[in-house]
Order: sequence, then structure tokens, then C-alpha cells
Amino acid sequence: MIGGGQGAFIGAVHRIAARIDGEYELVCGAFSSNAEKSQASGLLLGLPASRSYSSYQELIEKEKQLPENERVQVISIVTPNHVHFAPTKMALENGFHVVLDKPMTFSLEEAKELEKVVKASGKLFCLTHTYTGYPMVKEAKQLIKAGAIGAVKKVYVEYPQGWLSTFLEGEDNKQASWRTDPGKSGIAGAMGDIGTHAFNLAEYVTGLEVTKICADINIVVPGRKLDDDGAALLKFNNGASGVLTATQIAAGEENNVKIRVYGEKGGLEWHQSDANSLTVMYTDKPAETWRTGGGYTSSFAQHNTRTPAGHPEGYLEAFANLYRNFALTVKAGLEGKEATPEELDFPGIEEGVRGMAFIENVIASGKSDLKWTDFTI
Repeated sequence: MIGGGQGAFIGAVHRIAARIDGEYELVCGAFSSNAEKSQASGLLLGLPASRSYSSYQELIEKEKQLPENERVQVISIVTPNHVHFAPTKMALENGFHVVLDKPMTFSLEEAKELEKVVKASGKLFCLTHTYTGYPMVKEAKQLIKAGAIGAVKKVYVEYPQGWLSTFLEGEDNKQASWRTDPGKSGIAGAMGDIGTHAFNLAEYVTGLEVTKICADINIVVPGRKLDDDGAALLKFNNGASGVLTATQIAAGEENNVKIRVYGEKGGLEWHQSDANSLTVMYTDKPAETWRTGGGYTSSFAQHNTRTPAGHPEGYLEAFANLYRNFALTVKAGLEGKEATPEELDFPGIEEGVRGMAFIENVIASGKSDLKWTDFTI
């Protein structure tokens, strides 16, 4: 692991997710750019001092020198956005598979360069868009793919949070400080941090791609340097239209991700607050509630379900599904086998590039006087 030391939030989430299915063992780390903090973090995590490195460069260089049966196989990178590109590039070029936290890079230019590196390396790459890991999100995707609701016509996706409704970065809050800092987060705040999740969810579930965008981007809290609120009208490549909202100033909201998709014959609705349920709507009969663990669900939903119906599976399990599917794909390669479609169902480099393109396009549209702008990569 690179990043994710003492005081970091997402690093602990990655470690829990990786351990749930017993597919990974944490063997080394560069947990902080501060050598002492990295050593202290490694000690707390049960690692020997010899494999708690002072920098990501040292980790990659020294691990590469170890015998193949001892060296690390997968490197998980959980640093702030401005420290995504360089360690990912170095890890891939030195023969390691990579799991990377989103958004993929600091800029679209870096993302396109990283795409070339991934393809040239021949190594596997996973981007942790967590919400694609939920069984009923996967079920929604499969139902749409099978034509259950007909051609998609309308998409609503939203991600409201309230934790940045005040100037939290002025209170020495580590998570708020880097996420609202253009030097660490990039050109976007809320749209980069959670808007990319909403965008990815819309494209993943529908199987469509955004081609045009019309955005309204706001900085609501005085003194803040990056957007904390916004909305965008979307046009998809099949002619469907959509609405995306992402805000971090909706006081009282937690992580209330939700998506609604409407087709010619019906609709689907999923909320993270009731993640085990998928509402399926029809034009000629009452709506149905489909549940995680039901025998009627697709192989994709069942592959990502661990417990019998009625036992809630949530955020950590969804996160773990990405890690497990990635591990099974890596293992298939080591055994000279082809991974199954279910195992290959995790976000990769293409989703990462489109996510960074979304950030640049939505911010550009928000600044533009034009009603609609083309979605460009």
C-alpha cells in the first residue's frame, strides 16, 4: 500500500475491503511521505520495519529486487489526487498490478498518459468506483442490458453530502483540507470527489456514454477555493437525457447516492441507503422490489453476494467486491486461465479516463456561457 497511514480514512477502508475474502495479505507499504510516520504505521499494521518504506520509490525499487515468490504482486495506491499518477506509472512500469483510488489522476492529461502506460505494461489496473460493487447495482445493469425496461430514455443520478456545509478546511481538518485544495485535489472539488462517482454510476448502469453536458457549478461556502455544489444536464450516445447533481453542502445528508433510470417499458431505482433493494417499475403492472440474495437475480449479482437474503451487505462489501474480482482476475492470469465476465467486472483505465474527462468538461461547461458543450476527451 502507498498512502493510507495513521490518520487517513480511505486507506483503512481499502485494507478492510482487501481482507474480507482472504484474497490478499498486506506485505509492505509506504504509508506516508514522512519516513517516521510510515514506519509507525507499518508497525501498527504488523509489518516488519524492513518492509515499511520511507517513499513509494523505495518501495517499488526494493520490492522489485526481491525473489518473485516474496515480492509484492498488487500495489494499492490510496494517496490524495496529486500523488496518483507518478506512483501508479512507476508501479506498472516495474511489473506490478495496481489498485488505485478515484479520481484516477490530477488532470485529464495525466489520465491519457496513464492509459498508454497501462496498455504498454501488460499489467492489470483497477479503479475503486465503489458503488459499481453493489449486487443490486450490477443487477440493474444486467436488467437494462437484457432489455427489461426497453431503450433508456431518462437518467437521474445524485450524490448529496453535507459534511462540507461549513468552512471545515479552516479547522485543521485533514480530509477537508486536501479535498478543497486546488494544488492537491485538482480543478474540481465536489465534482471531482463525488461527482465522478455519480457520473461513473450513470454510465455503468446504463451502458451508455455521455456525449454532451450543460453544467451549473457553485462555490457556496465563503472562502472555499473549489466547487462544493453543482448540477449538470447530460445527453447520452443513444439520445437519452439525464440530470446529475453532486453537492457537499446539503446539511444533514450523509452519502445518499441514488440513481433512477427510465426506459420505454419501465424503470429502475436504487438508493445506497437501502442497498439490498432494487425497485423495478413497469407500465402495465405494480412495481416490484428485487432483493440481494434472491434466486431470481443474475449471475453478476449472485457472484457479488456473500450472505443469504435478508442479511444486509453494504459499503465495505461493495468495496471488497472490486478487490476480490481484481484478485480473481490476477490469479486467473497467473494460472494461464481466462477470467470470467463476472470476475472482470471492475472499473479500469477506460472508466478512469472518462472520469477525468467528466471533471474537465463539467468545470469547463460551468464556466461557459454556452448552453451545451460537447463532451470531449
